[in-house]
Amino acid sequence: MFTAYEQVYLFMERGGDVLFALLLVIFLLWLFILERIIFFSFTYHPQLAQAVGEWESRKERTSWHAHQVREDLTSQVKMALETNMTTIKMLVGLCPLFGLLGTVTGMIEVFDIMAFLGSGSPKAMASGISKATIPTMAGMVGAITGVFALSLLKRYIQRQKVQLEDKMTFDH
Repeated sequence: MFTAYEQVYLFMERGGDVLFALLLVIFLLWLFILERIIFFSFTYHPQLAQAVGEWESRKERTSWHAHQVREDLTSQVKMALETNMTTIKMLVGLCPLFGLLGTVTGMIEVFDIMAFLGSGSPKAMASGISKATIPTMAGMVGAITGVFALSLLKRYIQRQKVQLEDKMTFDH
């Protein structure tokens, strides 16, 4: 029986070269998702506390200048919340595109085999069909997991933005 490493290697080999590029895209996607999770777990709350503390330490909070200071503090925190979210969205969008690229390259291989051997050899076409379907499936799996994580992150960010606005009050 094959070990897990051998099975992954066989899967990658059956999927063709595009699958290696797709693996890189999915790896980067989850690297950025994990970066956001680590940021929210360790860095965000001290940054939020610092911004709220700076606002709460102000004696005067009703003037135009005070409103600008508050806007600056909230903008800095919101920008920190949104960091890398566009990159995550882009990588999620790239997953199915790389899957489609794998489909096209696999089908080209099938057509090359058909042109060389004729259309009567299903065994000869099977590797090309495999190279056409495996990257498609992998791209969809990467995109689905990325969309799920992206929606959770976006919901968390939206909640934090509302809480930030609520914590930075204008009254004493």
